[in-house]
Amino acid sequence: MNTLPLPRPSFKAQMHQAREDAIVEAASRLLGEKGFETMTVDEVAAHAGIAKASLYKHFAGKDDLCAAAMVHVVERLQRVMDGLPAELTALQRLQALLRWSLHRQLTEEVPLLPGRSSALAQALRDCDAYQAAMRQVHVRIRGWVVQAQAEGALRRDLPPEVILCALLARSADPMLYMLRDLGHADERIIDWVMDICLSGLTPGPVALAG
Repeated sequence: MNTLPLPRPSFKAQMHQAREDAIVEAASRLLGEKGFETMTVDEVAAHAGIAKASLYKHFAGKDDLCAAAMVHVVERLQRVMDGLPAELTALQRLQALLRWSLHRQLTEEVPLLPGRSSALAQALRDCDAYQAAMRQVHVRIRGWVVQAQAEGALRRDLPPEVILCALLARSADPMLYMLRDLGHADERIIDWVMDICLSGLTPGPVALAG
């Protein structure tokens, strides 16, 4: 049965969505650069090129705005996972995801997992969209972990949840900045941190994916 195409959004609706996307992008950048506690709604509005009053037409306040920014981050992670080549093994998928996460941290983008005691984490506990998106991510990564364990690529004596948490925790690892402050190059830092993380999770030496 043929279905009719969905009506095209009105120009006003398109402009509303474009403005909202710009606000979320600005909030994402400022969250990574300054952190939740330091970032202000005024700064987000200025970076988005709109008046503060216009921002409040989209978001009730700072908590709602930052929650939307974090949902945007998780959706980007999901797109990265979707885009991984089908021929990769489960371990290679986990390696690629870990490398992407470490690179994000070094480019000062929004962390996937804010500190548990931070005000941002408290705001996210009440954000159903973020919690639902993170549950989907957890289920998918856990599936790769279980598959890698079945293939003998990851330790089978560790519960899948332990490996899952170990990988996700690297998205907020201060070790990266400490090594950068010592003068080491970003790609070398990522290789080292991946090696240290995965060496305790695999049965033997790991050949890092390029």
